[in-house]
Amino acid sequence: MMTAPEPAPAPGPDPAEIAETAEISGRLRPAIQHLLPVLRARSAPGDLTPSRQAALAALAAHGPLRISELAVRMGIALSTTSRMVDLLDSTGWIQRRPDPQDQRAGAVALSRTGRAVLEARRRETAARLAEQIALLTAEEQRALYAALPALEALSERAATYPGELPRGI
Repeated sequence: MMTAPEPAPAPGPDPAEIAETAEISGRLRPAIQHLLPVLRARSAPGDLTPSRQAALAALAAHGPLRISELAVRMGIALSTTSRMVDLLDSTGWIQRRPDPQDQRAGAVALSRTGRAVLEARRRETAARLAEQIALLTAEEQRALYAALPALEALSERAATYPGELPRGI
């Protein structure tokens, strides 16, 4: 009696690719970690902390959000987000308004003042980062430029899926 041949096992990840991915992540993490102080150095206004800046950036990118949606986007607790929204509201950097989808619920949006503060901080941060990039050799600058699409894709995925990145995306 003939039996059907067993199907070939599904190909698993190539161990060489896993090792390469581990090396990339192992080298990228400390590089990002060492760049964070450059990106987080503060000037006036001093009360724009990194977490408050992240909240303003989320509102700038995604428009009016419910506080619960902002909490999910930022990957922080709802109670923490609620306190942050109160602080941002007291500075005039955000506006509270009815949720366009549900008038019973509230949403928060970036105010003109908040947008101006965020844009000023982004310009300042970009200038500090540009100073550091200028210290690289021309070859290193070209390599960094060539890596930008991959870094942007990684950043987009991290922003879309806060916390752990889903597999296969």
